[in-house]
Amino acid sequence: MRAFVGFFTTSNLTDYLGKIEEETRNFIRGRWVDPKNLHVTIQFLGEISNDQAVSVLKNLQEIAEKYKPFKVKYRALGVFPDRKKPRVLWIGVSKGEDRLRSLAGEVSKLNKSAGIKPEARPFHAHVTLCRIKEADRKKLSGYMNRYKNFNFGEETVDRIALISSSLTSIGPVYTLVEEFYFRGNGS
Repeated sequence: MRAFVGFFTTSNLTDYLGKIEEETRNFIRGRWVDPKNLHVTIQFLGEISNDQAVSVLKNLQEIAEKYKPFKVKYRALGVFPDRKKPRVLWIGVSKGEDRLRSLAGEVSKLNKSAGIKPEARPFHAHVTLCRIKEADRKKLSGYMNRYKNFNFGEETVDRIALISSSLTSIGPVYTLVEEFYFRGNGS
């Protein structure tokens, strides 16, 4: 199964998604994320075996018993890899990013024992909005500047999940395999 570890957002990001899609219609062409699929990826796993999935689930359960819920604040718009060649439009995380980075590090460390390679790129907490096919870079850059300090709201992160991702012609289909609620007194 192709999978990742993360959580679906529960905030009002869906309202902003529609607004941003509408406001950028004249200068971004791409595939917009279905609002019900808005999420933060903690670790992309790629193709994993059933045995690896079982190990990941055990790891997530262990982590959930240690972590307690924490708040994140969504702020600013950005692109990957950079403004010169934008391929992904995203909303970033300001408050709570350090907690997410710590969580990602622990998930990656435990999953390594299941034979899952850590991601090559450093962790960057974000919510993907659009996979860009074509964009007017100048207009996009100006638009991002308008939103560089914009607060998209906050939410409490109180769970972590294994999510399968099936690629289809109409976009990815995400299925919640299992989620674990944070119950800990630690991190």
